[in-house]
Amino acid sequence: MSEQGGSVERVRAALLAAGHPDRIAAFPDGTRSAADAAAAVGCAVAQIAKSIVFRAGSRPVLVVASGTNRVDMAKVAAATGLAVKRADGAWVRDVTGFAIGGVAPVGHLTPPVVLLDRNLRAHDRLWAAAGSPMHVFETDPEALRRLTGADFVDVAEAA
Repeated sequence: MSEQGGSVERVRAALLAAGHPDRIAAFPDGTRSAADAAAAVGCAVAQIAKSIVFRAGSRPVLVVASGTNRVDMAKVAAATGLAVKRADGAWVRDVTGFAIGGVAPVGHLTPPVVLLDRNLRAHDRLWAAAGSPMHVFETDPEALRRLTGADFVDVAEAA
């Protein structure tokens, strides 16, 4: 099985284990950015639940943010009580098992500290990366909260 296939299957297994429907869809043209994903699935960019991984020492901190928001690292630090910094792509892949552009909110090799952007609650339907830059899954805010065990907090940079 390819690395990409293994990553997608890891997400599928995590969804099914949590009782979430397997709504993974493949888009060969790619869903690497929030704009690409929104265009592929036909939704607003704000409905893309993008996963951003930060580093707190050796611990991954995952912020699942609305596709239109930039994440404020100071707010992430305040919400987690951890000193966070940006993580490079190689570290993200090693720790999560996902390439940048395909980081899912579930199925990580190393369980992350997770925060959810409170702005995601404004939407009935959301789409999140499903383990590769070409796969996404459909969910909703409450299901995403149950899947991750995370709280909705203010993580967005001020406009």
